[in-house]
Amino acid sequence: MIEQEKQYSSRHYSYYPKGEFPIYLAYGFRAIFLILAPYIVINIILWAFLFAGYINLPIDNILNWHIYEMIFGVGSAMIVAFFLTGLPELFPSTTPIVGRKLAYIIILWILGRISFWFMDYLGVFIVAILNISLLIYISYLAVIPAFKDPNKKHISLVYAMALIVFSQIAFFLSVAELIKIDSYKILLLSLVFFLVLILLALRRVSMESINQLLEQEKIDDIFLAKSFRYNLAIFCLLLYGFVEFLFPENSVLAYISFACGASILGIINDFLLKDNRIIFKPFVLYIISIMILTALGFFFLGFNYLFELGFTNHFRHFLTTGSFGMVFYVIMIIVSTIHTGRDIFTNWALNLGLFLIVLSTFIRAFIPYYYEYMILAYILSSILWAIPFVIYMKIFFPFLLNVRVDGLKG
Repeated sequence: MIEQEKQYSSRHYSYYPKGEFPIYLAYGFRAIFLILAPYIVINIILWAFLFAGYINLPIDNILNWHIYEMIFGVGSAMIVAFFLTGLPELFPSTTPIVGRKLAYIIILWILGRISFWFMDYLGVFIVAILNISLLIYISYLAVIPAFKDPNKKHISLVYAMALIVFSQIAFFLSVAELIKIDSYKILLLSLVFFLVLILLALRRVSMESINQLLEQEKIDDIFLAKSFRYNLAIFCLLLYGFVEFLFPENSVLAYISFACGASILGIINDFLLKDNRIIFKPFVLYIISIMILTALGFFFLGFNYLFELGFTNHFRHFLTTGSFGMVFYVIMIIVSTIHTGRDIFTNWALNLGLFLIVLSTFIRAFIPYYYEYMILAYILSSILWAIPFVIYMKIFFPFLLNVRVDGLKG
């Protein structure tokens, strides 16, 4: 049985390029996560002290910088990791990108981050080319196998990527004043597009990881992430995004927000297996926590619109600090475990990281209720949010810098 599982898990490795590669360039997720985790920590700490006025950076519009870097900066790295790691599994005839070619992609991402920090000096167009070209290239890598697949099972990933690329282009056109659309509104719409991609990716990641957990614990059952639940949630998300973009603060957003929250919460029904209770297993709770935080975010946004509280930007942090933070953390844990040939595990440190992301989310989102402590709350929530990624580095960097324990390549 173990040998059969190993053969199945290694099916896509038959197309692995020949040759020897540095371990950090042996698969897409390794190099990305080695850079991304410290970048997340540095970025959020800098933002907290920048907003508090304790430091200065060569950036005119610090709000746009912060939002763009957390959505497109960090988000694009996760996109690279997901597609470079996932495409060979979704389409087993796809050759993994490793070695020098992978290094070029990593360098392009780094140049994109550096250039955006200094956009006021380099100019919009250089920065736009560096940033947009990365996502266009990753989209190109996904388009070819997705359209060649007779069943078109993963074509939705391509459509989600197209929305993200178009919104990124629109953002830079707005910054360059070539279109008369507020760049901030474009970033908010981009957030929704990223949430759509997150749901699509999470469906695939949860299918792989939870079924591996069932095998690992010798539970005779199959976990299925049912597409209709995700499709309903994605429809509600897109409806919310476009209505907010076209009619900001419209009262109908309250009911659409509630619909988003309910549909996302409905996805948790997939985890209620008929004959086995897995919903309270720590690892499963990691994935479910993403759904719960995202649903809570939309419920609070709906409450805000319904009673005209004016807390939209604060409650939106359930989706950014909460959903994004939890997705980054959980996906990095899952991929760094499974794709280094290890059994899925949890421990007190990883559980603490999960709790700190939730705690930092509530501290940040509820700032309007203790506004006199706003600066302290900003700094505290940012530090608490950064700690889980320090925990990740401590536990998983040794995994990323060593060969797979099961003897497979990558």
